[in-house]
Amino acid sequence: MKKTLWVSLVMLFVAPLAQSATCEAIKADIAQKIINNGVPESGFTLDIVPNDQVEQAGGLVVGHCGNDTQKIIYHRHLNGDDVSPASDNPDSSDDTAQQ
Repeated sequence: MKKTLWVSLVMLFVAPLAQSATCEAIKADIAQKIINNGVPESGFTLDIVPNDQVEQAGGLVVGHCGNDTQKIIYHRHLNGDDVSPASDNPDSSDDTAQQ
């Protein structure tokens, strides 16, 4: 009984550390996929932010982690400037006048 209690307590304290490592691992996997798609490593950043700060962070949500308590935000950089992902996509503009 004491052994079970001790293991439970250890897991309680280790779980937040594992959760943080999981977010970093997911962020690294997403970064590798972006690089594999031809975007240079210096051409973007990924930030991990709490769910309640996603709108202030701007950028595009490309993943989530921490039991969906945090989001991974993508920011693309062109010539050292931060560019909104929506402005990079020509299909995102409103071209209803041409239709």
